[in-house]
Amino acid sequence: MAPPRNTERRDALADAAIQILGTAGIHKLSHRSVDERAGLPHGTAANYFPTRDDLLTAAARRVAGLHLAEMTAADLQAAGAAGRDVLAELIGASLYDSATRHRARYLAIFELTLEATRRPELARSMADLGAAAVETTVAEHRALGLPTSPEQVHALITLFGGTLLTLVTGPPGAVTRDGALALARALVTGALGAIP
Repeated sequence: MAPPRNTERRDALADAAIQILGTAGIHKLSHRSVDERAGLPHGTAANYFPTRDDLLTAAARRVAGLHLAEMTAADLQAAGAAGRDVLAELIGASLYDSATRHRARYLAIFELTLEATRRPELARSMADLGAAAVETTVAEHRALGLPTSPEQVHALITLFGGTLLTLVTGPPGAVTRDGALALARALVTGALGAIP
Protein backbone atom coordinates (compact mmCIF):
# COMPACT_ATOMS: atom_id res chain seq x y z
CA MET A 1 0.00 0.00 0.00
CA ALA A 2 1.37 3.44 -0.93
CA PRO A 3 2.07 5.86 1.92
CA PRO A 4 -0.26 8.85 2.36
CA ARG A 5 0.59 11.73 0.05
CA ASN A 6 -0.26 14.79 2.14
CA THR A 7 3.22 16.35 2.04
CA GLU A 8 2.41 19.11 4.53
CA ARG A 9 1.34 16.54 7.10
CA ARG A 10 4.37 14.33 6.33
CA ASP A 11 6.63 17.35 6.87
CA ALA A 12 4.83 18.29 10.10
CA LEU A 13 5.34 14.76 11.41
CA ALA A 14 9.00 14.73 10.38
CA ASP A 15 9.47 18.17 12.00
CA ALA A 16 7.90 16.86 15.21
CA ALA A 17 10.24 13.85 15.14
CA ILE A 18 13.22 16.17 14.65
CA GLN A 19 12.21 18.31 17.62
CA ILE A 20 11.83 15.24 19.85
CA LEU A 21 15.18 13.81 18.72
CA GLY A 22 16.93 17.15 19.19
CA THR A 23 15.47 18.01 22.58
CA ALA A 24 14.71 14.70 24.30
CA GLY A 25 16.78 12.11 22.43
CA ILE A 26 16.20 8.94 20.46
CA HIS A 27 14.66 7.02 23.37
CA LYS A 28 11.78 9.49 23.66
CA LEU A 29 10.86 9.13 19.99
CA SER A 30 7.76 7.07 19.28
CA HIS A 31 4.85 7.27 16.90
CA ARG A 32 2.67 8.43 19.77
CA SER A 33 5.12 11.15 20.88
CA VAL A 34 5.33 12.41 17.29
CA ASP A 35 1.52 12.55 17.03
CA GLU A 36 1.34 14.47 20.31
CA ARG A 37 4.14 16.89 19.33
CA ALA A 38 2.54 17.54 15.92
CA GLY A 39 -0.92 17.98 17.49
CA LEU A 40 -2.37 15.22 15.32
CA PRO A 41 -4.68 12.30 16.16
CA HIS A 42 -3.20 9.11 17.58
CA GLY A 43 -2.14 6.78 14.77
CA THR A 44 -1.30 9.51 12.24
CA ALA A 45 2.49 9.05 12.38
CA ALA A 46 2.13 5.27 12.10
CA ASN A 47 -0.13 5.75 9.08
CA TYR A 48 2.55 7.82 7.32
CA PHE A 49 5.60 6.00 8.67
CA PRO A 50 4.61 2.42 9.60
CA THR A 51 7.94 1.38 11.15
CA ARG A 52 10.41 3.07 13.47
CA ASP A 53 13.00 2.93 10.68
CA ASP A 54 10.56 4.74 8.38
CA LEU A 55 10.07 7.45 11.00
CA LEU A 56 13.81 7.83 11.61
CA THR A 57 14.53 7.94 7.88
CA ALA A 58 11.82 10.58 7.37
CA ALA A 59 13.45 12.76 10.04
CA ALA A 60 16.88 12.35 8.44
CA ARG A 61 15.53 13.17 4.97
CA ARG A 62 13.75 16.24 6.31
CA VAL A 63 16.92 17.58 7.97
CA ALA A 64 18.88 16.98 4.77
CA GLY A 65 16.20 18.64 2.65
CA LEU A 66 16.01 21.70 4.89
CA HIS A 67 19.79 22.02 5.00
CA LEU A 68 20.18 21.75 1.22
CA ALA A 69 17.35 24.25 0.64
CA GLU A 70 19.06 26.75 2.96
CA MET A 71 22.39 26.13 1.20
CA THR A 72 20.81 26.82 -2.18
CA ALA A 73 19.10 29.99 -0.91
CA ALA A 74 22.39 31.26 0.52
CA ASP A 75 24.19 30.52 -2.74
CA LEU A 76 21.55 32.43 -4.69
CA GLN A 77 22.13 35.46 -2.46
CA ALA A 78 25.84 35.19 -3.22
CA ALA A 79 25.18 34.95 -6.98
CA GLY A 80 27.93 36.59 -8.98
CA ALA A 81 30.46 36.33 -6.15
CA ALA A 82 33.07 33.62 -6.38
CA GLY A 83 36.03 32.07 -4.64
CA ARG A 84 37.13 30.61 -1.34
CA ASP A 85 36.40 33.73 0.69
CA VAL A 86 32.75 33.67 -0.37
CA LEU A 87 32.61 29.94 0.34
CA ALA A 88 34.06 30.49 3.83
CA GLU A 89 31.47 33.18 4.52
CA LEU A 90 28.64 30.89 3.39
CA ILE A 91 29.96 28.02 5.51
CA GLY A 92 30.50 30.31 8.51
CA ALA A 93 26.91 31.56 8.27
CA SER A 94 25.68 27.97 7.96
CA LEU A 95 27.69 26.85 11.01
CA TYR A 96 26.36 29.77 13.03
CA ASP A 97 22.72 29.26 12.06
CA SER A 98 22.96 25.48 12.47
CA ALA A 99 24.46 25.77 15.95
CA THR A 100 22.10 28.50 17.15
CA ARG A 101 18.76 28.93 15.38
CA HIS A 102 18.57 25.28 14.27
CA ARG A 103 20.43 23.65 17.16
CA ALA A 104 17.72 21.03 17.84
CA ARG A 105 17.67 20.07 14.16
CA TYR A 106 21.37 19.24 14.15
CA LEU A 107 21.31 17.55 17.53
CA ALA A 108 18.63 15.36 15.93
CA ILE A 109 20.86 14.47 12.99
CA PHE A 110 23.66 13.47 15.36
CA GLU A 111 21.19 11.28 17.30
CA LEU A 112 20.24 9.69 13.98
CA THR A 113 23.88 9.23 13.00
CA LEU A 114 24.56 7.30 16.21
CA GLU A 115 21.37 5.26 15.82
CA ALA A 116 22.42 4.36 12.27
CA THR A 117 25.36 2.42 13.72
CA ARG A 118 22.76 0.02 15.16
CA ARG A 119 20.16 0.05 12.36
CA PRO A 120 21.33 -1.12 8.92
CA GLU A 121 18.32 0.31 7.07
CA LEU A 122 18.85 3.74 8.63
CA ALA A 123 22.57 3.47 7.87
CA ARG A 124 21.78 2.87 4.19
CA SER A 125 19.44 5.87 4.13
CA MET A 126 22.02 8.07 5.82
CA ALA A 127 24.68 6.92 3.32
CA ASP A 128 22.35 7.77 0.42
CA LEU A 129 21.74 11.21 1.91
CA GLY A 130 25.50 11.71 2.30
CA ALA A 131 26.14 10.81 -1.34
CA ALA A 132 23.41 13.20 -2.47
CA ALA A 133 24.91 15.94 -0.28
CA VAL A 134 28.32 15.51 -1.96
CA GLU A 135 26.76 15.69 -5.42
CA THR A 136 24.68 18.77 -4.57
CA THR A 137 27.61 20.49 -2.88
CA VAL A 138 29.89 19.92 -5.87
CA ALA A 139 27.25 21.63 -8.04
CA GLU A 140 27.00 24.51 -5.54
CA HIS A 141 30.78 24.95 -5.67
CA ARG A 142 30.67 25.04 -9.46
CA ALA A 143 28.12 27.86 -9.19
CA LEU A 144 30.65 29.74 -7.05
CA GLY A 145 33.33 29.21 -9.68
CA LEU A 146 35.28 26.67 -7.63
CA PRO A 147 36.68 23.51 -9.29
CA THR A 148 36.25 21.53 -6.08
CA SER A 149 36.56 17.77 -6.54
CA PRO A 150 34.08 15.32 -4.98
CA GLU A 151 36.91 14.16 -2.67
CA GLN A 152 37.49 17.72 -1.45
CA VAL A 153 33.76 18.22 -0.94
CA HIS A 154 33.60 14.98 1.04
CA ALA A 155 36.48 16.21 3.22
CA LEU A 156 34.78 19.58 3.68
CA ILE A 157 31.46 17.95 4.65
CA THR A 158 33.27 15.68 7.11
CA LEU A 159 35.10 18.63 8.71
CA PHE A 160 31.87 20.67 8.77
CA GLY A 161 30.06 17.81 10.54
CA GLY A 162 32.75 17.44 13.20
CA THR A 163 32.89 21.16 13.79
CA LEU A 164 29.11 21.38 14.02
CA LEU A 165 29.00 18.50 16.52
CA THR A 166 31.41 20.42 18.75
CA LEU A 167 29.36 23.62 18.44
CA VAL A 168 25.90 22.13 19.06
CA THR A 169 27.02 20.05 22.03
CA GLY A 170 28.79 22.99 23.66
CA PRO A 171 27.14 25.54 25.91
CA PRO A 172 24.14 27.18 24.22
CA GLY A 173 24.92 30.79 23.50
CA ALA A 174 28.68 30.24 23.23
CA VAL A 175 28.71 30.28 19.42
CA THR A 176 29.47 33.62 17.79
CA ARG A 177 29.34 34.71 14.16
CA ASP A 178 33.02 35.66 14.22
CA GLY A 179 34.00 32.33 15.78
CA ALA A 180 31.96 30.39 13.22
CA LEU A 181 33.57 32.36 10.38
CA ALA A 182 37.07 31.68 11.73
CA LEU A 183 36.30 27.97 11.88
CA ALA A 184 34.84 28.05 8.37
CA ARG A 185 38.00 29.70 7.00
CA ALA A 186 40.08 26.95 8.59
CA LEU A 187 37.80 24.27 7.10
CA VAL A 188 37.98 25.76 3.63
CA THR A 189 41.76 26.19 3.78
CA GLY A 190 42.25 22.64 5.03
CA ALA A 191 39.89 20.94 2.61
CA LEU A 192 40.51 22.96 -0.54
CA GLY A 193 44.22 23.58 -0.25
CA ALA A 194 45.53 25.55 -3.20
CA ILE A 195 42.23 26.24 -4.96
CA PRO A 196 42.08 30.05 -5.44
